[in-house]
Amino acid sequence: MLKDITIGQHYPTGSFIHKLDPRTKILITFALIVGLFIIDKFIAYTFIVAFVASAIVISKIPIKYMLKGLKPLRVIILITFIINIFMTRGEPIIMLGPLVATSEGLHQALFMALRLVLLVMGTSLLTLTTSPIALTDGIEHLLNPFKRIGLPAHELAMMMTIALRFIPTLLEETDKIMKAQMARGADFESGNIIKRAKSLVPLLVPLFISAFRRADELAMAMEARCYRGGESRTRMKQLKMDKGDVLGFVTTGLLLLTLIYTRMI
Repeated sequence: MLKDITIGQHYPTGSFIHKLDPRTKILITFALIVGLFIIDKFIAYTFIVAFVASAIVISKIPIKYMLKGLKPLRVIILITFIINIFMTRGEPIIMLGPLVATSEGLHQALFMALRLVLLVMGTSLLTLTTSPIALTDGIEHLLNPFKRIGLPAHELAMMMTIALRFIPTLLEETDKIMKAQMARGADFESGNIIKRAKSLVPLLVPLFISAFRRADELAMAMEARCYRGGESRTRMKQLKMDKGDVLGFVTTGLLLLTLIYTRMI
């Protein structure tokens, strides 16, 4: 299951979306998240689904690879669906003992499930089409105006990017530790959910030790290269927006206007 998590990974294909300025992709992703939380009709979801599907096709990332990233979230999506369908008051449609599924609950459950799926796919598309260095530069440029109030923009951007970059590394390390303990007789796959959760506790100590060791190695490597943060730091490649970025902003703006219109009618 761990190998199915795709967030934080980079999938280079050289597509149109890969070549967009990282600031454009960050802002479009932020607009997509805002759009997902302002819509209240299923017709609005069709526009967002079409937008995300078009972006996936243009990015040339295989749809199977994108869908693979949803596998680890199946349990969360299922629990969210069940809670919403049975905990929302309304007109009863199915009764299972003390539990009553309502038509309003079914509507809300489908809403939340779609929102989670699109949220994960939209944010995954950002990291899959943007290299860690470009992502750091993009976040830092967007945070630059806040330097006037003392915000450490470069350090914050570097910290966020390193955290994202190390997600797949830590997952790979977790998978290795699990396989090593399974070879010694550990069982992570049988029993109820509480027993399986308890069986994962022995993974935490070696995983924390590995994470601290990697962090120490990264800090030493950065110090050996005389890294001193963002002060007086220059870049070989300067970020520059072009016609493609303008097209991205226009398309996203039209999408947001459409979503606002569907909410008003």
